[in-house]
Amino acid sequence: MEFTTPAGRNPIDRLTVVGRPTPRIDGPLKVTGTAPYAAERHDAVTSPAYGWIIGATVAKGRVRLADVSAAKAAPGVIAVLTTLDHAPVPAVFRQTASLFGGDEIVHYHQAVALVVAETFEAARAAARLVRIEYEAAPGAYDLAAVAADAPPSPDPNEGPDAEIYDRVGDFDAAFAAAPVTLDEIYTTPDETHAMMEPHASIAAWDGDRLTVWTSNQMIGWARDALAGALGIAAENVRVDSPFIGGGFGGKLYIRADALLAALGAKAAGRPVKVVLQRPIIINNGTRRAATIQRIRLGARPDGTLTAISHVSTSGNLPGGFPEAGIAPTKLFYAAPNRDNYLKLARLDFGEGSDMRAPGEAPGLMAFEMALDELAERLDIDPVELRVMNDTQADPRDPGRRFSERHLVECLRTGAERFGWSERDKIPGSVRDGKWLVGMGMAAGFRLNLPFPSEARIRLERDGRVTVETDMTDIGTGTYTILAQTAAEMLGLTVDAVTVKLGDSVNPRAAGSGGQWGANNSTSGLYAACVKLREAVAARLGFNADDADFADGHVTAGNRSVPLADAAADGPLVGEDGIAYGDLDKTFVQATFASHFVEVGVDQFTGEMRVRRMLAVVDSGRILNPITARSQVIGAMTMGVGAALMEALAVDPRHGFFVNNDLGFYEVPVHGDIPHQDVIFLDYPDAKSSPMKAKGIGEIGLCGVAAAVANAVYNATGVRVRDYPVTLDKHLAGLPPAA
Repeated sequence: MEFTTPAGRNPIDRLTVVGRPTPRIDGPLKVTGTAPYAAERHDAVTSPAYGWIIGATVAKGRVRLADVSAAKAAPGVIAVLTTLDHAPVPAVFRQTASLFGGDEIVHYHQAVALVVAETFEAARAAARLVRIEYEAAPGAYDLAAVAADAPPSPDPNEGPDAEIYDRVGDFDAAFAAAPVTLDEIYTTPDETHAMMEPHASIAAWDGDRLTVWTSNQMIGWARDALAGALGIAAENVRVDSPFIGGGFGGKLYIRADALLAALGAKAAGRPVKVVLQRPIIINNGTRRAATIQRIRLGARPDGTLTAISHVSTSGNLPGGFPEAGIAPTKLFYAAPNRDNYLKLARLDFGEGSDMRAPGEAPGLMAFEMALDELAERLDIDPVELRVMNDTQADPRDPGRRFSERHLVECLRTGAERFGWSERDKIPGSVRDGKWLVGMGMAAGFRLNLPFPSEARIRLERDGRVTVETDMTDIGTGTYTILAQTAAEMLGLTVDAVTVKLGDSVNPRAAGSGGQWGANNSTSGLYAACVKLREAVAARLGFNADDADFADGHVTAGNRSVPLADAAADGPLVGEDGIAYGDLDKTFVQATFASHFVEVGVDQFTGEMRVRRMLAVVDSGRILNPITARSQVIGAMTMGVGAALMEALAVDPRHGFFVNNDLGFYEVPVHGDIPHQDVIFLDYPDAKSSPMKAKGIGEIGLCGVAAAVANAVYNATGVRVRDYPVTLDKHLAGLPPAA
């Protein structure tokens, strides 16, 4: 199905199933421990061998020697592979470093060997017997030290040939002439995805055909990447990932577990399971790269922005891409004079790559704090400053309007519901016993991304339907919203729909990432359902355009037939996908939010506690309020982590992240998070897709950290521009105890 013009009225608009709060259909499997995750695929492989990956203990240099003789002689060992035994595996999609092979070391914990044994314990013990000698080389591990000389770089969201500088008007002149200005530096740290389920894979060969049961967000990408890395045809690779215990972007691309499970299985002649140890994940895997962001704003005394400049510097391996911190700044607020660009330094860590809301999340951590500071200098309420600089068109191209943009309503609704009018604008002036109390807010922005997506739906003889697609569910509720879509289109209840996900033998879907999964995968299924409706109508002797599918029947005029009758002579199948035209180029398609936070800061210790949180979200049609709210509150929680605790600590001597496990990489726990309120605005976007939905998985994160940080400032009067805002950074400046 080609989606080239805005959607008109269609069967989804009935909203008898879609849009209704529907519990997760996969929930019982998860809470009973019967959902098959990658490391637990006992249904697929009953007695695999176990692989243990050895990571490099230098961050840069070469492997000089790999002595595996003792390991090979250890009890239960089946095979030992070293990086010196293999040519470098070609770098796979959107990655710049080889996952295995050759003598060059480009980052700490790069995979240098795999020990395969009969048991996990035997593999781990034998790995300690492998002796690796290195020739270490100096590396770059301090972003601040190299930032000044970092060259400008294209925005990775716009391709390698995009214009580097996003410039409109004459920023320098406008900034120099502005009556009120701001010029500040903000920093965000390296972060890791910290998903609950580690990277894990089981690989098995059948002749020249490979099956990998893994944990991956993008099945099609994984299949292509494995084929390319192993030098085999993609049709000889099957990837299966029906359940994923979190990813946040860390599982968008294959990692060493999948590749080395495949290589290990080939060497061992039997299936091999590889689960990455948490320290390997953090140093070997990808990360959200640290940023240094300079923001300059110029405004008239009435608050009208006249000049915006945002320059964001990050670091990555050679050939890597920058963290796109300026992405939201390009489109979020009006200003006639603009100068935004990225800079990319060379650093010798594991790759900087995608993590939930790449670009927007760290960019708004800085920009929405800068706006808060500017509001104070102007003596204008922070909500009003954002309202007066709202725009309904691309600030760089006034002829390109937003498809739907209701940011002002987000701001007004949030302010009213949160009690923003009760905020004292004088920082450090509100106390509750020993607590300094403050309120903060920020706005959120994240693009809506159209991705092709395909699905197959089959009407069974008993009147049930089965949905098949390689789409994934990373805890987002994909199983449920696809079931709702099929049920709505065919006039069934959700419990009459079986959904099968994550298997590359099925039609290729959009996958899960960039908050593009829900809208695109349901749209692909919508297209397949249209095909099935046509087949059903033809089988039953109806005109498809006149047929109404409801309550398990197909009706036209005075004739009504049970849907199951169409499959009496055998199942009927509809298979199709959604492909998009240029509507996303004609219109800016985006999602918006306002975030409001109240915090308490202990006046004696500086300890911070989040007391209240509210998000108001404008994200097109909400397909399922239960799963959508779950996505938003999870993102809000992640924003609290980014604001107050999350940071990878760098050892600048040896080039690795020290706090490389979940014991020392701090993330929020239940005690850190209060009740969270979420309000969804109801503005279906006909220019987005036939579902009229948009992304929901990341907009809940965008702006949250800044809202928390702004609340801390309002409570204390101490502005911390270096995330995370930890108590040591403001303790000395707290107001005197009452």
